[in-house]
Amino acid sequence: MTVKDITNLINSPTPEDIVLITKAYDMAEEAHRGVLRKSGEPYFTHVYETAKIIAELKMDPPTICAGLLHDSIEDGVLTEEKIKKEFGDEILFLVQGVTKLGKLKYRGAERHIESLRKLFVASAQDIRVIIIKLCDRLHNMRTLQYVRPDKQKRIALETLEIFAPLAYRLSIRKISRELEDLSFPYVYPKEYENVKELMKLKNEETLPRLERFMKSVKIALVEGGLTNFKTDYRQKGLYSLSKKIIKKGGDIENIYDILALRIFTDSVTDCYKALGIIHGKWRPLPGRIKDYIAMPKTNGYQSLHTTVFTGDGSIVEVQIRTHDMHKQAEYGIASHLSYSDIKNNESKEMGWFSQFLPKSLSFFFKTQTPDQKTPTWVKDLAEESYKACNGEETLDDLKTDFFQQRIFTFTPKGDTVDLPIGSTPIDFAYAIHSDIGNHISSVMVNNKIASLHTELKNGDQVEIITKKNAKPNRKWLDYAKTTMAKRFIKAALNINTEEIKP
Repeated sequence: MTVKDITNLINSPTPEDIVLITKAYDMAEEAHRGVLRKSGEPYFTHVYETAKIIAELKMDPPTICAGLLHDSIEDGVLTEEKIKKEFGDEILFLVQGVTKLGKLKYRGAERHIESLRKLFVASAQDIRVIIIKLCDRLHNMRTLQYVRPDKQKRIALETLEIFAPLAYRLSIRKISRELEDLSFPYVYPKEYENVKELMKLKNEETLPRLERFMKSVKIALVEGGLTNFKTDYRQKGLYSLSKKIIKKGGDIENIYDILALRIFTDSVTDCYKALGIIHGKWRPLPGRIKDYIAMPKTNGYQSLHTTVFTGDGSIVEVQIRTHDMHKQAEYGIASHLSYSDIKNNESKEMGWFSQFLPKSLSFFFKTQTPDQKTPTWVKDLAEESYKACNGEETLDDLKTDFFQQRIFTFTPKGDTVDLPIGSTPIDFAYAIHSDIGNHISSVMVNNKIASLHTELKNGDQVEIITKKNAKPNRKWLDYAKTTMAKRFIKAALNINTEEIKP
């Protein structure tokens, strides 16, 4: 565990960067000296590994320093004044934002939601806070076996329901995937063992075929004039596979992306060229061609996906993307906040999220510095967590509105409206504007008249027809999925938010 192991992970550190990180390393090591974790390891191991994960994401030196120091204040070994004096306001703020809660008067859900509120507020002021927290959580999950059994499931469930989806929303798939698979055996042990065994059997059957197919693909691409590319394959995460098995009615034979061939190119043009070469030699499975380059996923993911018959009885998914797209897929927003790009950055890829959330910002954003911009949806997430007083209600709202799987829907002009699965035209209307939602008269879905309680599907085109004298009624509360839509409906009906729970 050396400073060099960390600094070697970041891009072209300056001598000043190395000095700064070394100082944080030395101070953290001194602060935690003699303290052991439940595993018997020195406590310094945890902050070191947290900082190392942050460095693997190619984050800037202040963020790495904050990772090293993030538990120092809580443990009472360093004061805020000391950190400010040695490292300045920026690193102090990051440390404060990530510091675990002390002795709260809350219990159960109230304590939990207050913790999340503080995390979201700090992240709204500087997105790096949430990235440090995710790295902190990842290392804690890697060592969860040393925690008491009753705590294991609680921590794993929180990770599965909040932190893994949050990493996915930020498109940091490298972290979200591992958080899911580390949580899975603690939350759903029987399902985990079943899926693990299925995966083992499936891999024994398909891996040799995939490797043969990959060699054939390489030859075909070169013969087609494409020489500058790389290939590998990825294995689907166990938790992700379990969800897909449920979606497919328990039939693993209808899941073709357990192992997927991946092709990386230098340009978008080469991606489509590779797709053409593959389709020219292997017949694609109808309905399985997905162009996420032209139409990225909600978290910014881009790639071409196709599923082809290999000719030896196998069906294989092929994913084609540029090297930059792969970096975005693995590191997400962290790839835009890395090292030299930390200043004056607001992730354009995350702009989609702001379209269906309240636009007003609360008092607690006033301290945000102009050079540390944060995606609007994270600010709105912080504000949203303060809307309700009831802890369990707020947590349910956050899970529904922010952390569930989502769908793309479209306006007649082709603008994208992103919504939680299960949303209706009412949610769609309020996502565009409260005035449109409050005056819905009728709805067209895919150019056909539809009811207000129609469950929208991915790719639906929705047209809201309004009238001045149209207004919400109480039934709309049963039809609406999102917290925002329900809040506007209640406001229009003059219903107290305590009277009807979402």
